[in-house]
Amino acid sequence: MSKIRIDPFYHQSSQSVSYVVTDLASRQSAIIDPVLDFDIASGKITTELADSIIDHLDQNDFELEWILETHAHCDHISAACYIKQKRGGATGIGEHITKVQHMFKRILNLDDSFHCNGEQFDHLFADEELIKLGHIDVHVMHTPGHTPACVSYLIEDAVFVGDVISSPEIGTVNVDFPNNSTATLYHSIQKILSLPNCTRVYIGHHPQSILTQDKVIETSILAQKRTNRIVGGKVSLDEFVQLHQQQHCNESMPPLLLPAIQLNIRAGNLPPPEGEDNYFLKIPLNQW
Repeated sequence: MSKIRIDPFYHQSSQSVSYVVTDLASRQSAIIDPVLDFDIASGKITTELADSIIDHLDQNDFELEWILETHAHCDHISAACYIKQKRGGATGIGEHITKVQHMFKRILNLDDSFHCNGEQFDHLFADEELIKLGHIDVHVMHTPGHTPACVSYLIEDAVFVGDVISSPEIGTVNVDFPNNSTATLYHSIQKILSLPNCTRVYIGHHPQSILTQDKVIETSILAQKRTNRIVGGKVSLDEFVQLHQQQHCNESMPPLLLPAIQLNIRAGNLPPPEGEDNYFLKIPLNQW
Protein backbone atom coordinates (compact mmCIF):
# COMPACT_ATOMS: atom_id res chain seq x y z
CA MET A 1 0.00 0.00 0.00
CA SER A 2 1.35 3.41 -0.96
CA LYS A 3 2.43 5.69 1.85
CA ILE A 4 1.79 8.82 -0.19
CA ARG A 5 -1.26 10.51 -1.68
CA ILE A 6 -0.91 12.40 -4.97
CA ASP A 7 -3.44 15.03 -6.01
CA PRO A 8 -3.05 16.79 -9.40
CA PHE A 9 -4.35 20.29 -10.15
CA TYR A 10 -4.68 21.18 -13.81
CA HIS A 11 -4.17 24.78 -14.96
CA GLN A 12 -6.11 25.19 -18.17
CA SER A 13 -4.60 28.33 -19.70
CA SER A 14 -0.98 27.17 -19.39
CA GLN A 15 -1.79 23.44 -19.69
CA SER A 16 0.36 22.95 -16.59
CA VAL A 17 -0.12 20.44 -13.80
CA SER A 18 0.62 21.17 -10.15
CA TYR A 19 0.80 18.33 -7.65
CA VAL A 20 0.18 18.00 -3.94
CA VAL A 21 2.09 15.03 -2.53
CA THR A 22 1.29 14.02 1.03
CA ASP A 23 2.91 11.62 3.47
CA LEU A 24 -0.23 9.95 4.84
CA ALA A 25 1.37 9.03 8.17
CA SER A 26 2.47 12.56 9.11
CA ARG A 27 -0.01 14.49 6.93
CA GLN A 28 2.87 16.64 5.72
CA SER A 29 2.48 17.85 2.14
CA ALA A 30 4.65 19.16 -0.66
CA ILE A 31 3.31 21.25 -3.53
CA ILE A 32 5.20 20.72 -6.78
CA ASP A 33 5.10 23.50 -9.42
CA PRO A 34 2.20 25.66 -8.17
CA VAL A 35 0.74 28.13 -10.71
CA LEU A 36 -0.64 31.65 -10.56
CA ASP A 37 -3.24 32.82 -13.07
CA PHE A 38 -1.85 35.58 -15.32
CA ASP A 39 -3.58 37.56 -18.05
CA ILE A 40 -0.86 38.72 -20.43
CA ALA A 41 -3.05 41.39 -22.05
CA SER A 42 -3.83 43.25 -18.83
CA GLY A 43 -0.88 42.08 -16.72
CA LYS A 44 -3.35 41.04 -14.01
CA ILE A 45 -2.41 38.23 -11.63
CA THR A 46 -5.11 36.18 -9.89
CA THR A 47 -4.97 33.19 -7.58
CA GLU A 48 -7.81 30.79 -8.42
CA LEU A 49 -5.71 27.65 -8.85
CA ALA A 50 -3.42 28.44 -5.92
CA ASP A 51 -6.45 29.04 -3.70
CA SER A 52 -7.93 25.68 -4.74
CA ILE A 53 -4.69 24.01 -3.63
CA ILE A 54 -4.80 25.85 -0.30
CA ASP A 55 -8.45 24.79 0.15
CA HIS A 56 -7.39 21.19 -0.51
CA LEU A 57 -4.79 21.40 2.26
CA ASP A 58 -7.31 22.92 4.67
CA GLN A 59 -10.10 20.47 3.91
CA ASN A 60 -7.82 17.49 4.50
CA ASP A 61 -5.97 18.96 7.48
CA PHE A 62 -2.62 18.68 5.67
CA GLU A 63 0.35 20.74 6.82
CA LEU A 64 2.49 22.29 4.10
CA GLU A 65 6.17 21.39 4.48
CA TRP A 66 7.61 22.06 1.01
CA ILE A 67 6.92 24.14 -2.10
CA LEU A 68 9.10 22.51 -4.76
CA GLU A 69 9.91 23.81 -8.21
CA THR A 70 11.19 21.49 -10.93
CA HIS A 71 12.68 24.54 -12.72
CA ALA A 72 12.15 28.22 -13.47
CA HIS A 73 9.13 27.92 -15.73
CA CYS A 74 8.74 29.93 -18.92
CA ASP A 75 5.03 29.34 -19.54
CA HIS A 76 3.43 30.22 -16.21
CA ILE A 77 4.13 32.23 -13.07
CA SER A 78 4.95 30.33 -9.92
CA ALA A 79 2.54 30.60 -6.99
CA ALA A 80 5.31 29.66 -4.53
CA CYS A 81 5.53 33.12 -2.95
CA TYR A 82 1.76 33.50 -2.63
CA ILE A 83 1.22 30.06 -1.10
CA LYS A 84 4.15 30.48 1.30
CA GLN A 85 2.62 33.73 2.55
CA LYS A 86 -0.73 31.98 3.10
CA ARG A 87 0.35 28.59 4.48
CA GLY A 88 4.08 28.60 5.14
CA GLY A 89 6.34 25.89 3.79
CA ALA A 90 9.92 26.08 2.54
CA THR A 91 10.64 26.78 -1.12
CA GLY A 92 13.16 24.62 -2.94
CA ILE A 93 14.70 24.37 -6.41
CA GLY A 94 17.81 22.88 -7.99
CA GLU A 95 21.09 24.63 -7.19
CA HIS A 96 21.73 25.42 -10.86
CA ILE A 97 19.00 28.06 -10.71
CA THR A 98 21.94 30.44 -10.24
CA LYS A 99 22.95 29.79 -13.87
CA VAL A 100 19.46 30.77 -15.02
CA GLN A 101 19.55 33.88 -12.84
CA HIS A 102 22.89 34.97 -14.29
CA MET A 103 21.61 34.33 -17.83
CA PHE A 104 18.46 36.39 -17.47
CA LYS A 105 20.05 39.14 -15.40
CA ARG A 106 22.21 39.80 -18.47
CA ILE A 107 19.40 39.38 -21.02
CA LEU A 108 16.98 41.58 -19.07
CA ASN A 109 19.61 44.04 -17.86
CA LEU A 110 18.50 43.71 -14.24
CA ASP A 111 20.12 46.06 -11.76
CA ASP A 112 22.49 45.14 -8.94
CA SER A 113 19.65 44.69 -6.46
CA PHE A 114 18.97 41.31 -8.05
CA HIS A 115 21.42 38.76 -6.66
CA CYS A 116 22.24 35.63 -8.67
CA ASN A 117 22.98 33.38 -5.70
CA GLY A 118 19.60 31.68 -5.29
CA GLU A 119 18.85 33.59 -2.08
CA GLN A 120 15.24 34.06 -3.23
CA PHE A 121 14.60 30.37 -2.39
CA ASP A 122 14.86 28.72 1.01
CA HIS A 123 16.79 25.69 -0.25
CA LEU A 124 18.93 24.93 -3.30
CA PHE A 125 19.19 21.20 -3.97
CA ALA A 126 22.24 19.33 -5.19
CA ASP A 127 22.03 16.33 -7.51
CA GLU A 128 21.25 13.12 -5.58
CA GLU A 129 20.32 15.07 -2.44
CA LEU A 130 17.81 13.48 -0.07
CA ILE A 131 15.27 15.61 1.75
CA LYS A 132 12.37 14.59 3.97
CA LEU A 133 8.65 14.97 3.40
CA GLY A 134 7.24 13.95 6.75
CA HIS A 135 8.68 10.45 7.16
CA ILE A 136 9.23 9.93 3.43
CA ASP A 137 12.49 10.41 1.50
CA VAL A 138 12.48 12.74 -1.50
CA HIS A 139 15.34 12.04 -3.90
CA VAL A 140 16.40 15.06 -5.97
CA MET A 141 17.70 14.28 -9.48
CA HIS A 142 19.40 16.94 -11.60
CA THR A 143 17.84 16.49 -15.05
CA PRO A 144 18.92 19.45 -17.22
CA GLY A 145 18.23 20.03 -20.89
CA HIS A 146 14.89 21.80 -20.99
CA THR A 147 16.64 24.36 -18.76
CA PRO A 148 20.07 24.14 -17.09
CA ALA A 149 18.46 23.94 -13.64
CA CYS A 150 15.77 21.29 -14.11
CA VAL A 151 15.37 18.72 -11.35
CA SER A 152 13.04 15.77 -10.92
CA TYR A 153 11.72 14.58 -7.57
CA LEU A 154 11.55 10.84 -6.86
CA ILE A 155 9.14 10.12 -4.00
CA GLU A 156 8.67 6.42 -3.27
CA ASP A 157 7.54 4.89 -6.60
CA ALA A 158 6.62 8.21 -8.24
CA VAL A 159 8.85 10.65 -10.11
CA PHE A 160 7.79 14.22 -10.86
CA VAL A 161 9.66 15.27 -13.97
CA GLY A 162 8.39 18.76 -14.76
CA ASP A 163 9.16 19.38 -18.44
CA VAL A 164 12.01 16.90 -18.89
CA ILE A 165 9.75 14.38 -20.55
CA SER A 166 6.14 14.47 -21.69
CA SER A 167 3.39 11.90 -22.13
CA PRO A 168 4.19 9.09 -24.59
CA GLU A 169 1.86 10.39 -27.31
CA ILE A 170 3.50 13.83 -27.23
CA GLY A 171 7.12 12.82 -26.69
CA THR A 172 9.10 15.75 -25.33
CA VAL A 173 8.88 19.45 -24.70
CA ASN A 174 11.15 22.02 -26.30
CA VAL A 175 14.58 23.19 -25.19
CA ASP A 176 13.45 26.71 -24.35
CA PHE A 177 16.44 28.58 -22.93
CA PRO A 178 19.50 29.92 -24.76
CA ASN A 179 22.64 27.76 -24.73
CA ASN A 180 20.71 24.61 -23.90
CA SER A 181 21.47 21.26 -25.47
CA THR A 182 19.20 18.61 -26.90
CA ALA A 183 21.96 16.10 -26.16
CA THR A 184 21.85 17.11 -22.49
CA LEU A 185 18.08 16.58 -22.50
CA TYR A 186 18.58 13.12 -23.99
CA HIS A 187 20.96 12.08 -21.20
CA SER A 188 18.58 13.41 -18.55
CA ILE A 189 15.74 11.40 -20.05
CA GLN A 190 17.93 8.28 -20.02
CA LYS A 191 18.58 8.95 -16.33
CA ILE A 192 14.84 8.95 -15.68
CA LEU A 193 14.29 5.86 -17.84
CA SER A 194 16.89 3.99 -15.76
CA LEU A 195 14.42 3.97 -12.86
CA PRO A 196 12.43 0.74 -12.28
CA ASN A 197 9.81 0.06 -14.95
CA CYS A 198 6.99 0.26 -12.41
CA THR A 199 7.90 3.83 -11.41
CA ARG A 200 5.00 6.19 -11.98
CA VAL A 201 5.89 9.28 -14.04
CA TYR A 202 4.03 12.54 -13.38
CA ILE A 203 4.47 15.09 -16.14
CA GLY A 204 4.30 18.87 -15.86
CA HIS A 205 2.22 19.68 -18.94
CA HIS A 206 -0.53 18.12 -20.98
CA PRO A 207 -2.82 19.58 -23.68
CA GLN A 208 -6.41 19.60 -22.50
CA SER A 209 -7.51 18.39 -25.92
CA ILE A 210 -6.24 14.88 -25.14
CA LEU A 211 -7.05 14.76 -21.45
CA THR A 212 -9.62 12.14 -20.49
CA GLN A 213 -11.20 11.08 -17.24
CA ASP A 214 -8.34 8.64 -16.83
CA LYS A 215 -5.16 9.84 -15.19
CA VAL A 216 -3.36 10.54 -18.44
CA ILE A 217 -1.02 12.93 -16.63
CA GLU A 218 0.34 9.80 -14.97
CA THR A 219 2.41 7.48 -17.08
CA SER A 220 5.16 4.98 -16.22
CA ILE A 221 8.76 4.24 -17.02
CA LEU A 222 7.68 1.12 -18.93
CA ALA A 223 5.10 3.06 -20.97
CA GLN A 224 7.69 5.70 -21.82
CA LYS A 225 10.16 3.05 -22.97
CA ARG A 226 7.61 1.22 -25.07
CA THR A 227 5.46 3.95 -26.58
CA ASN A 228 7.03 7.42 -26.30
CA ARG A 229 7.33 8.45 -29.94
CA ILE A 230 10.54 10.41 -29.38
CA VAL A 231 12.45 8.51 -26.68
CA GLY A 232 10.93 5.02 -26.78
CA GLY A 233 12.41 1.92 -28.36
CA LYS A 234 15.99 2.48 -27.18
CA VAL A 235 16.43 5.45 -29.49
CA SER A 236 20.04 6.58 -29.95
CA LEU A 237 21.31 10.08 -29.22
CA ASP A 238 21.54 10.95 -32.93
CA GLU A 239 18.04 9.66 -33.57
CA PHE A 240 16.69 11.57 -30.58
CA VAL A 241 18.25 14.85 -31.71
CA GLN A 242 16.74 14.43 -35.17
CA LEU A 243 13.28 13.48 -33.89
CA HIS A 244 13.28 16.25 -31.30
CA GLN A 245 14.23 18.85 -33.89
CA GLN A 246 11.51 17.63 -36.23
CA GLN A 247 8.93 17.87 -33.44
CA HIS A 248 9.85 21.38 -32.34
CA CYS A 249 11.30 23.04 -35.48
CA ASN A 250 8.32 25.36 -36.05
CA GLU A 251 7.68 26.35 -32.44
CA SER A 252 8.00 29.98 -31.40
CA MET A 253 9.17 31.38 -28.09
CA PRO A 254 6.61 30.71 -25.32
CA PRO A 255 4.38 33.83 -25.10
CA LEU A 256 4.75 34.13 -21.32
CA LEU A 257 8.51 33.54 -21.20
CA LEU A 258 9.62 37.12 -20.57
CA PRO A 259 7.06 38.06 -17.89
CA ALA A 260 7.11 34.61 -16.27
CA ILE A 261 10.85 34.20 -16.00
CA GLN A 262 11.24 37.57 -14.25
CA LEU A 263 9.05 36.38 -11.39
CA ASN A 264 10.12 32.75 -11.38
CA ILE A 265 13.82 33.49 -10.91
CA ARG A 266 12.60 35.38 -7.82
CA ALA A 267 10.65 32.35 -6.48
CA GLY A 268 7.41 33.97 -7.63
CA ASN A 269 8.09 37.37 -6.04
CA LEU A 270 7.35 40.55 -7.95
CA PRO A 271 10.32 42.75 -8.87
CA PRO A 272 10.89 45.87 -6.72
CA PRO A 273 8.13 48.47 -7.22
CA GLU A 274 8.78 51.63 -9.16
CA GLY A 275 6.92 54.71 -8.07
CA GLU A 276 3.70 54.31 -6.10
CA ASP A 277 3.43 50.52 -5.86
CA ASN A 278 3.70 50.13 -9.63
CA TYR A 279 5.50 47.01 -10.81
CA PHE A 280 7.14 46.81 -14.24
CA LEU A 281 8.62 43.88 -16.12
CA LYS A 282 11.54 44.42 -18.47
CA ILE A 283 11.35 43.55 -22.16
CA PRO A 284 14.79 43.33 -23.81
CA LEU A 285 15.22 45.14 -27.12
CA ASN A 286 17.35 42.35 -28.53
CA GLN A 287 16.12 38.89 -27.70
CA TRP A 288 18.48 35.93 -28.06
